[in-house]
Amino acid sequence: MKYKIVIDSCGELLERWKKDEKIESIPLTLTVGEEDIVDDENFNQAEFLEKVAQCPECPKSSCPSPEKYRQAYDCGAEHVYGVTLSSNLSGSYNSALLGKNLLLEDKPEQKIHIFDSCSASVGETLIALKIEECEEAGMDFDQVVKTVEEYIQTQNTYFVLENLETLRKNGRLSNLKAFVASALKIKPVMGSTPEGTITQLDQARGINKALVKMVDYIAEGAKDSENKVLAICHCNCPARAEIVKEEILKRIEVKDVVILNTAGVSSMYANDGGIIVVI
Repeated sequence: MKYKIVIDSCGELLERWKKDEKIESIPLTLTVGEEDIVDDENFNQAEFLEKVAQCPECPKSSCPSPEKYRQAYDCGAEHVYGVTLSSNLSGSYNSALLGKNLLLEDKPEQKIHIFDSCSASVGETLIALKIEECEEAGMDFDQVVKTVEEYIQTQNTYFVLENLETLRKNGRLSNLKAFVASALKIKPVMGSTPEGTITQLDQARGINKALVKMVDYIAEGAKDSENKVLAICHCNCPARAEIVKEEILKRIEVKDVVILNTAGVSSMYANDGGIIVVI
């Protein structure tokens, strides 16, 4: 095998990747109350959202162990790439680096690089897609790393949440603010910073107005969009994702569009009705 891409489970998989030995997803573990749920191919989004809604405590996630990563990397591929959640949002990146170091102790000649996505969800998906594109184009290892690291610097992540309960439960939004936002139907428009942290860009009354504002930010921030893939991830709202796609495509040209449903980690943060866009 010439190359392998190991992506943590916050990165949604394209359907064709699910049977591709060159792509492996390493699951995080989600905790709702007293129950641990592994974010793997058996994840049931509807059941999970129901459990989160019924649980007064905030759901939590824990990253894979370095040993899990080491095992995935030790695969006989000439080139190995890891893609993880932003290091400012999760310990997954550090765990992946430790896994790399464990492998290099035994196999110091292995070519391996871990990408900090500075994003999450379909941001990771697009990075894995870029690695695949570079490898299939015949680039050498160092070229792939340089090209993908530069690509990560150009990526922008945006999201709008229908449901603010997870933000309230984890203390990122006070009970009063959450109550006022809920009563007035205020929806925040969020985005990523270059460092991979989350910032509030704007807000609007009602989900539709918030989505319109998000599309404005996407169109204004898009650079060289005709050469980029637009990725949209939705938490249990495919029709909303299609509307967002259509509105974005009225404003900018893109190379391709990917629409995916959130897996476990992204479902936990986006919550029911959330939309994530990366370009």
